[in-house]
Amino acid sequence: MCDEYTVIEDEEYLAKRGITRRDFGKIGVGVSLIAMLPPVANAQDVSEREVEIETPDGMADGYFVHPSAGRHPAIIMWPDVLSIRPTYRLMAKRLAQSGYSVFLANPYYRTYKGRIAPEGAAYSDPEVRAQVTPHRNSLSAETAVIDGIAYVSWLDQQDSVDTSRKVGSAGYCMTGSYTFRLAAALPGRVGAGASFHGGGLASDNANSPHFLIPQMQAGMLVAIAQNDDERGPEAKEILRESFDAAGVSAEIEVYPANHGWTHADSSVYDEEQAERAWARMLELFETNLS
Repeated sequence: MCDEYTVIEDEEYLAKRGITRRDFGKIGVGVSLIAMLPPVANAQDVSEREVEIETPDGMADGYFVHPSAGRHPAIIMWPDVLSIRPTYRLMAKRLAQSGYSVFLANPYYRTYKGRIAPEGAAYSDPEVRAQVTPHRNSLSAETAVIDGIAYVSWLDQQDSVDTSRKVGSAGYCMTGSYTFRLAAALPGRVGAGASFHGGGLASDNANSPHFLIPQMQAGMLVAIAQNDDERGPEAKEILRESFDAAGVSAEIEVYPANHGWTHADSSVYDEEQAERAWARMLELFETNLS
């Protein structure tokens, strides 16, 4: 997960490439947006708009994108610690082009509306961490469930959403656990969840997400970063044992890439492994959201 260890590892990774953090901040986003993401085969035309969703804690802002015609399974996408930004919008749009109605959420809406980090910002920057940390600390297991339920309710009222098909979700870094919590909170409605380099999925804490597995009916994908696994190799085994004991289908894999490898504005972005993880997510949704 995003912590001081990840920051150090990011700096070491950049140093091996002969790039400073300041250099990456200047070129990283521009390069990623120019290179874009690999095109979607048979991409559907999509419609997109900024939206606000009423929750018990206020109005949550986010980005909604969906195929322009027809009704499709709904997906909630939760971004990582730096929240909504261009790369995640592209990811949400790409998923919509594959045939899904996607809501990209701002996890910090209670304390901050819109984009929280400027272009080129990195969590390894002490000033950025200082800016984001108070908002991150406003979140909890309870707020994740409150928000997820509100988002599903809103999505089910949209003309582009096929309510006869299950809902899916995808979470990155700190929001990887949100996919577990939503699947457990709405077992009859949520059919799939994908966690990418998610933090704290299996711990001794009383509210550890892995304790919720018996309450799930969703197929799950847990994609683990190699450096996260090195620091906590027992987590994947706890998850496997928990899913097996509950009879819940789950694909759990350690990817040969570092924490944050899935999004193109990351200093450790690995296109090959990101595409492999993306393909596994698409297969998960295709299989479980029917």
